[in-house]
Amino acid sequence: MKHSIAHDLGQARARQVADAAFQNYKERFSKYNPTAHWKNDRSCEIAFTVKGMTLRGSVDVTPSNIEMDLDVPFLLRPFKGTALGVIEDEIKKWVTKAKAGEI
Repeated sequence: MKHSIAHDLGQARARQVADAAFQNYKERFSKYNPTAHWKNDRSCEIAFTVKGMTLRGSVDVTPSNIEMDLDVPFLLRPFKGTALGVIEDEIKKWVTKAKAGEI
């Protein structure tokens, strides 16, 4: 199930926001070894490790949304909402900063 965060930044600016959010997340939560690999200008594969298990997902940037999806191992499914919530909150914070001209 994809989670979508609406924005009015356009695709290129939204990609910058997603990058900034991920870099901040990577610094703050380095113990989870977060990684991001952009396949193209729109799609990014993400991963991080929790309790010895790797969670993988994707972030897709469109002109009006940033969409996230996360594949979670069965044992960690109770934490999927928490993980998506943390990522979503980070992106929303950076969308707000972009609108204010802070990035």
